[in-house]
Amino acid sequence: MSETSRQAPRTARRLEWGVRLHELPLLFGLVLLWTMLWREISPLSVVSGFVVAIVAMRVFYLPPVELAGRFNPWYALRYLGYFLWNLMLASWQVAWLAVRPGEPPKTSIIAVRLRTRSDFILTMVGLTISLIPGSLVAEVDRFASTLYLHVINTPTQREIRAMRRNVRQIERLLVLTLGSKQEVRGYA
Repeated sequence: MSETSRQAPRTARRLEWGVRLHELPLLFGLVLLWTMLWREISPLSVVSGFVVAIVAMRVFYLPPVELAGRFNPWYALRYLGYFLWNLMLASWQVAWLAVRPGEPPKTSIIAVRLRTRSDFILTMVGLTISLIPGSLVAEVDRFASTLYLHVINTPTQREIRAMRRNVRQIERLLVLTLGSKQEVRGYA
């Protein structure tokens, strides 16, 4: 066996344990989390943070998140405004449901099928809808691009349809903000 053929597997193994450029934000985020958990920034905590982060990244491999590489600031502002408005409105509605007299509000589990196939946008829609009081993501079907939501105060189909419209509007704003050109064409 030649010297180069013996070195090829070792080189491949070294690259496997190395850090790729697209993994640097995750690496630094994990090191930051590690130092925050230890509540100190010392050479030992930073070095051990790098070791733990690299081991965690290799043992618990996650596929890279594919981003479209575009950002529309106008739709980002519209998304932020829509989110903040719904956050305020839903907070008041949930507060009223908590103190009003009468029966407890009706709840539902609803399925909302999204048009996007992007894991990143699916996650962002789920996080956004979970941050708004009165709704919570109970399950995600990644392959069917469907969110299953637990929603309070849904006594009729009208409220359920309104919730589905709300989720689709969030998806639309996120696609127009961060989606690929192909996805944006589907919403234009």
